[in-house]
Amino acid sequence: MRVVRGGLWLLTLVVLAWAAVRVAGVLPPWPGVAVLALTPWSVLAAAVTCVLALLARAVWGGLVAAVAMLALVAMVFPRVWGSGEERAGHQLRVMTVNLRLGEADAADVVRQVDAGRVDVLALQEYTAAAQQRLARAGLDRRLPHHVTDPEPYAAGSALYSRFPLSGERTPTGIGGFVQASATVTLPGGDRIALRSVHPCSPYTADHQSCWSRGIAAEPAATPHGVRRVLLGDFNATLDHPPLRRLIGTGYRDAADVTGSGLRPTWPDDPFPAVTLDHVLADRRLAVHAYQVRRVAGTDHRAVLATLIVT
Repeated sequence: MRVVRGGLWLLTLVVLAWAAVRVAGVLPPWPGVAVLALTPWSVLAAAVTCVLALLARAVWGGLVAAVAMLALVAMVFPRVWGSGEERAGHQLRVMTVNLRLGEADAADVVRQVDAGRVDVLALQEYTAAAQQRLARAGLDRRLPHHVTDPEPYAAGSALYSRFPLSGERTPTGIGGFVQASATVTLPGGDRIALRSVHPCSPYTADHQSCWSRGIAAEPAATPHGVRRVLLGDFNATLDHPPLRRLIGTGYRDAADVTGSGLRPTWPDDPFPAVTLDHVLADRRLAVHAYQVRRVAGTDHRAVLATLIVT
């Protein structure tokens, strides 16, 4: 029994440390950054630990695990509250897809554009071969305005739009990935600055600095002037401090606003499942609806959001 209780106390200390790191808003050293992405799952881990400790009559361990669980619930569960916003104005439907080295099924991407009546499409890991397949599938006819920079491997990026674009650029981020950027002019004259976001992934200790600096270098929201939407594969969840700091400049996460903040977007498997793909909208824009859809040939799911420009 001592061994069992010792093991339960070890689990309790793990979930307590997890909760402390998340509540404090600090970024742990690698591989903690990857573990932090799984924070929504830690609520379940804390609950199981609490129940097991109480069954083993380790009352204090159970109480400590319960405290950790409540702290994690406070961090995670607000993401399931909300149902979208109703406002008068022009609807802008945006979608983002990571093409997985350009291998996503182009016809399926175009089908999702049609089904979602998409006005703006952001693509990451956009290659020359993907560009050709998408053109053959009819994407250029549906979204005739675009800024593209196809690159090998995962570096390419693109924005496609139903409406005219200006100020087209394809800057390379700190991680070496292109991030297609432009300003769309909507019917009626409203202008929205857009970027297809793709910082490097913190998949090694050496890449964690590149990742955090890349997210920090994304354009901040401003209270005045042109409104901005960042959409793409951020390689970060809402539990990562760099992304929360970026949102804090004046963005809102579309999934969070609509109560869909726990819907996973990567990988396209049951577990581990985390939310790496986001639509961040200027707080002056209303978020009406949000969807996550599978796309054949890629490990990321497409994210669609309906924004209202008032």
